[in-house]
Amino acid sequence: MKPILREWLSQMEEDGTLKRISKQVDPINELAAIGKKLEPDYGAYFENVKGSTMPVVTGLSHTREGMAKSLGMTYPELRERFSQALSNLTPCKVYEKNEKKFAVKENIMIGDEVDLDILPACLHHEKDSSRYITAAMCITKDPDTGIRNVAIHRHEVKDKNHLGALLLPRHTNQLFNKMEAMGKPLEIALVIGVHPSLLLSSQATTRLGIDEFEIGGTLLGEPVELVKCETVDLEVPVESEIVIEGKIMPNVRENEGPFGEYPKTYGPKAPRHFIEVTAITYRNNPIYHTIIPATMEHLLLGGISREAILMQVIRQVTPNIKNVHLTPAGGCRYHVVIQLDQKHDGEAKNAMLAAFTSSTEVKHVVAVNTDIDIFNMQDVEWAIANRVQAARDIFIIPGAMGNKLDPSSREGVCDKMAVDATIPMSGNRERFEKIHISGMEDIDLKNYLY
Repeated sequence: MKPILREWLSQMEEDGTLKRISKQVDPINELAAIGKKLEPDYGAYFENVKGSTMPVVTGLSHTREGMAKSLGMTYPELRERFSQALSNLTPCKVYEKNEKKFAVKENIMIGDEVDLDILPACLHHEKDSSRYITAAMCITKDPDTGIRNVAIHRHEVKDKNHLGALLLPRHTNQLFNKMEAMGKPLEIALVIGVHPSLLLSSQATTRLGIDEFEIGGTLLGEPVELVKCETVDLEVPVESEIVIEGKIMPNVRENEGPFGEYPKTYGPKAPRHFIEVTAITYRNNPIYHTIIPATMEHLLLGGISREAILMQVIRQVTPNIKNVHLTPAGGCRYHVVIQLDQKHDGEAKNAMLAAFTSSTEVKHVVAVNTDIDIFNMQDVEWAIANRVQAARDIFIIPGAMGNKLDPSSREGVCDKMAVDATIPMSGNRERFEKIHISGMEDIDLKNYLY
């Protein structure tokens, strides 16, 4: 299938999960407030945004099932396909910029023509330092190998041709460090308004040297089509709505933040990376996408890819892993629940240790048996309450690398905790059996209530 945002928006409208708002809304606070009130039931399409001719969409999906549907799959199918895609890449198809007509090239601003104010970038939270671009895929290349890297970062709008950026210690930052060591800028392309499949693939926590668009091609079942940029040596999806080209400047840092992030706290103000914009291209009547931080859209874009990788990593230590859940309260990053059909003593501990290796962001892991619904936190808490003795079943890893956005961390250094809430392999296992009313599954209340 072709990754076309507009086709997915049409599907959302047909399904009744997208609300159109014709009344004028202010991108300063008001738009985010409306979008937040509509989630998790609906996405929002704002037709009339103050100060801009562009409509704004937010909430492309708020459920795992909705994200999967955008690719024509069920969620279990998507997770399995994502796991397979990590080692079964589909090379992209690249076009020269003048090879044919591309919608994303219908309007081109270069140099002094560049004006970020044409974009309805939003102020999402009351203490945010400025308007932010939150749904842009950031495309870069490794200067040594030429392999693309795709990620999503937050970008603070500073003026008509400059942006700030938070680059955590991951791949984009690694590539920038290579260029800065040579005194050179890192070229980037920021892509706004793409199909959920590409946003999902951009969040794959793989090793450096994997092109996330090639993961996207496998998810889609065909190569992702790209076209070359105007002012930088990069390629962007042909179905993009808006592209911002530029470069991250070496040896330049400017204050960025505070900004309300996925943990539902503010990332603090600090000197951070500085981007000079060299071009903006966009299609006629473009649709601008904003992700409201800490909504389910935001959390699931990171969570779904991480759950697929968790399954892949844990399977390497035990074939008895059945399911994983990155919980929304943990930002779909910090807290993992593992469902395990445990066959051996210590198997749950090995599975939890593997979970920590899947991502530095994983902070707390709970392992449970297959009789526990890992998507029902009351059920998970029941397992902790009834199957855990702290001295026996909890272990802590102090001083490990975590995430700087965790306000409890010490500049990104944190302690990890694992809770084995599985039934002990030895002893009287019946003591841990959940109570059950025989025949309850067959009861239909419609037959009793009139």
